Amino acid sequence: MKRVAVVGFGFMGMTHTLNILKNADLQLVAIVDKNPETIEKNLLTSIGNFSTGNIDPAVLANINKYSNIEECLQHEELDAVHICVHTDLHYELAKKAIMHNKHVFLEKPFCLDIKQAEELINLAEKKKKILMVGHVVRFMSPYQKLKQWIDSKEFGELKFLSLSRFSGLPAWGQWKDKQVTGTSGGALFDLVIHDIDFANYVLGLPSDIKCSFLPGGLSKHDYISAIWGYHNKNVKVKIEGGNTFHSNFPFQAGYMARFEKASILYTSLNGDIIQIADDNTIKEVPDGDAGSGYYNEIAYFSQCMKNNTQPTECMPESSLQTIRLCYNHLN
Repeated sequence: MKRVAVVGFGFMGMTHTLNILKNADLQLVAIVDKNPETIEKNLLTSIGNFSTGNIDPAVLANINKYSNIEECLQHEELDAVHICVHTDLHYELAKKAIMHNKHVFLEKPFCLDIKQAEELINLAEKKKKILMVGHVVRFMSPYQKLKQWIDSKEFGELKFLSLSRFSGLPAWGQWKDKQVTGTSGGALFDLVIHDIDFANYVLGLPSDIKCSFLPGGLSKHDYISAIWGYHNKNVKVKIEGGNTFHSNFPFQAGYMARFEKASILYTSLNGDIIQIADDNTIKEVPDGDAGSGYYNEIAYFSQCMKNNTQPTECMPESSLQTIRLCYNHLN
């Protein structure tokens, strides 16, 4: 079993913890949080814009807890660190972990500073450590099915793809801290990045991007509406999303894809099925549970550690390319 620690015990830290505990190849040995005394208490607090599962507080009773990563790295024999803190700390904590010869699973977004991301990539390569950024949509079954249909051309060539993702303004946990809201990158880098990353993952870099954006409570770009063009593929992609709505606005994400022979609809608001329609019929297929993506990405990272291989399905260079693409929407 690989021994791992989770750094940051907010919504994503809890999500990582839950799925590490589910994985037979991983052993959770430590949790790092600036307020370690509140870790069990936080389990009883509703945070996040949707639920990813529950952790029994008794399970964490014997897990070592630290208030800073330095102390954890000094006292624990670790193989990897899962970093789930706000964006402003990604570079600093990932660098410390890699310098201590630990593999790193870093929650998205990578780093808002391109040079910092490049430095982490080079450092991980030098130290021969795995660095993976958590782009969970790549590991969600409804989106994996879409990629499969695009690659296999089961319904002919893809002609148009619409990706959307909306949430209320986050108002839980660290999002109440002005330092967090001011350095998150706003909805573009924290929310819509999922669909920007997925589009690049399945179709590659676009020929051009036309984008409009609006300000919100976190940044000047908390609503994004973009059209990507692919001249060599004759494909258009629409990406739309943001968190300009009130905090309790229901989270929703999904896609609409127009192929030569069929059109496909998936929405998290009807998260059990994917609908496939042509001119004569409409059928439904199981979506496979999008929430399993959080387990799948951690299981994939675990397998990479076990095999001592780089994460070809989610290379850090690809995650950096996604950051560059986000900035391209502001040009």
